[in-house]
Amino acid sequence: MKTLGLIGGMSWESSAQYYRLINEAVRQRLGGAHSAQLLLWSVNFAPIKQLQHDGDWDALGDHMADAARRLQAGGAELLVICTNTMHTLAGRIEAECPLPLLHIADPTAAAILQAGIRKVGLLGTAFTMEQAFYRDRLQERFGLQVLVPEADDRRSVHDIIYQELIAGVVSEHSRQVYAGVIARLVARGAEAIILGCTEIMLLVRPEDSAVPLFDTTTLHALAAVDAALA
Repeated sequence: MKTLGLIGGMSWESSAQYYRLINEAVRQRLGGAHSAQLLLWSVNFAPIKQLQHDGDWDALGDHMADAARRLQAGGAELLVICTNTMHTLAGRIEAECPLPLLHIADPTAAAILQAGIRKVGLLGTAFTMEQAFYRDRLQERFGLQVLVPEADDRRSVHDIIYQELIAGVVSEHSRQVYAGVIARLVARGAEAIILGCTEIMLLVRPEDSAVPLFDTTTLHALAAVDAALA
């Protein structure tokens, strides 16, 4: 079993799900008392959140590269960034740390293609929905057509993540807001929805969508187990 190096804490609410999902999958595959061999570097999210909204991606890159190097020094053999948004810095991390990085978009896209779907709606933070790093990878590497919500819906999705989900707040009102956003993406032709923020799986359920949901948290965690046990 390879030692996984998880960069987490963004937020810890979803990092806890990674820890659970990875360990459950290892136990299921190997049986008995088996569990995952991993290291977790969990950041203090408050300054990270501020830097994100300040647009200081250079400073954020410093934080992420430092976390990767610390995990390498601790014996990690494979990097997993437990957040979609910070994959905007994947190239910086790969340039500064020699460990292989399992990009969250790749197992997500593979699952979508396996399901025979080509046109998807993307939910996530404003950074993930509006910046090119995520959509371009899905489109250029995997040939997917990616729709994002309209501006007001993007704002609602983003605010619920940062005002509620990162604090572990799950409300029925916010679930209905997301269901409405999903319905409008489906009306525009989305054949499936990517839950492209690792906290969204805490809120949105399959019954909240008329089309399949692809939960990046679960798909990424299971891909990490595949890589660790390969």
